[in-house]
Amino acid sequence: MIAPPYLKKGDKIAITCPAKSLPSDITTAIQLLGSWGLEVVIGETVTATYHQFAGTDDLRTQDLQRFLDDDSIKAIVAARGGYGTIRIIDQLDFSRFRRNPKWLVGFSDITVLHSHIHATCGVQTIHGQMPLNVPDATKPSLESLRKALFGEPLHYEYESQTPGRDGEAEGILIGGNLTLLVMMAGSASEMDFTGKILFIEDVGEYLYSVDRMLWQLKRAGKLAKLKGLIVGGFTDVKDNAIPFGQTVPEIVMNLVEEYDYPVCFAFPAGHIDNNYALKLGSMVTILKRYTKIKVEQVFRA
Repeated sequence: MIAPPYLKKGDKIAITCPAKSLPSDITTAIQLLGSWGLEVVIGETVTATYHQFAGTDDLRTQDLQRFLDDDSIKAIVAARGGYGTIRIIDQLDFSRFRRNPKWLVGFSDITVLHSHIHATCGVQTIHGQMPLNVPDATKPSLESLRKALFGEPLHYEYESQTPGRDGEAEGILIGGNLTLLVMMAGSASEMDFTGKILFIEDVGEYLYSVDRMLWQLKRAGKLAKLKGLIVGGFTDVKDNAIPFGQTVPEIVMNLVEEYDYPVCFAFPAGHIDNNYALKLGSMVTILKRYTKIKVEQVFRA
């Protein structure tokens, strides 16, 4: 996977809204990016609205296309997720982006772009905090985004009391929002899961829905081919009046019990304030021993 050029002070980056409209201004985020020495260019969609979207499909396509094609823009940051990126993905032309790749940053609905870029361009992207989330984001998570953009090592150590499966693995990191990963199945935007370390997160889903989506991945042969599994935040998970009977970790372990790769829970990424940056498409190592877990990006010449 190709790593776009890392940022340096004075570089231009763009903020655009490929999905839902912003409910508030993003001044705090613009100021933060400026404090990193970056020049921020604001897309038309940042202030646009069309029903629940940040402008019409055409406007959102044109806004993102402008930044994909502009070689002076060194990174594109999605202002927020929501819903809507899938409506424009097939209208975007990535031919110039392939010749001059740049960093794409975001999470949640932006998984559509992560997946499509990995599948069709072979370019690394960053799963991390977005401008809408900056006011509530933890300082360490924002610092991890800065490190990812400027090419500094990403090394995470944390403890999880949620049982998983011990082990060690190295592989290319893929993933994002579980719902969106399942939505990409069978399309030109579907990631290759073979030999990869998969990261998943989600928000607001019913337990039965999480179970159903993971069964879909299993039946499609995706879970059997992994080298490792990292489970991030599954926040605001709901249950029915008649309880489903399993927690998210229990659902996951039930579906991967026949495999032997490491499984890590409670990684600090997803729809949480402490949403650490992950460089999707990069080589990473994971080491799980009991409650202690290490996830580290591997730099190779």
